[in-house]
Amino acid sequence: MTSELAELDQKRPMLDDEAPDAVPVPHALVPHLDEIAILLDIDGTLLDLMPTPREVWVPPGLSETLNRLTERTSGALAMVSGRSLNDIDLIFAPDVFRAVAGHGAEMRLSVGNDAEDVHAPPMDKELKRRLAAIAKLSPGILLEDKGYSLALHYRLAPHAEKAIYEAVSLIRADLPNAPIEVLPGKFVCEIKHSGFTKATGVRELMKHEPFKGRRPIFIGDDVTDETVFAIMPDMDGLSFSVGRRALGVNGHFDAPSDVRAFLARLLDDTRLE
Repeated sequence: MTSELAELDQKRPMLDDEAPDAVPVPHALVPHLDEIAILLDIDGTLLDLMPTPREVWVPPGLSETLNRLTERTSGALAMVSGRSLNDIDLIFAPDVFRAVAGHGAEMRLSVGNDAEDVHAPPMDKELKRRLAAIAKLSPGILLEDKGYSLALHYRLAPHAEKAIYEAVSLIRADLPNAPIEVLPGKFVCEIKHSGFTKATGVRELMKHEPFKGRRPIFIGDDVTDETVFAIMPDMDGLSFSVGRRALGVNGHFDAPSDVRAFLARLLDDTRLE
């Protein structure tokens, strides 16, 4: 292990209130882009959160940064998101990236291919219908059907948070054997098929080229990213949180704009080599 990366490892583990204010300087990673895999959450990490999921947008320059990093890592860059592959492609069009999507339910290992591997069946239609009806509790609750999961966004109706979770709890109590898991997020309650997570998707991803044998660098912001934070030590990887100081990470970004600047600087610093 190189001395630069060894210094980063010395920061693990750390308590939530001990998380650093800044991430390591970019040049500590640049000489090793041919040895690492870059794994990026999207909403709230790479892209700024918006009032509705459809309003997110890719800032100028980010596409070039991601494509150049993909080239420098020989393709070992992937999105790790709760969004579906279709949603990810719509956001970044015309660019297409390798991805773990649907909280691990979908995966794209090669650019240009459809989903390579599906870990879970779609959610039961009747269960989905009952969960979808929760959106009628209040104006402003937005329903997002991801196929393998269902998300109830309440950023436009924050007062409805308690009612949403109570309604979900009642359905779960009525169907105790339903294989579902509830994921609380930033103004969103997401219900997905149990048995798969972003972490299970990342573990599978790292078994395949061009990720196999590389050291993963994961950046995420939400509760759903904590499963990936937790497995990074097992993979000799590094993790960074965004917006909040998550437990056990190696560094912290204040906002998605800082993540984008960090990624761009990784490439900018290569010009000094």
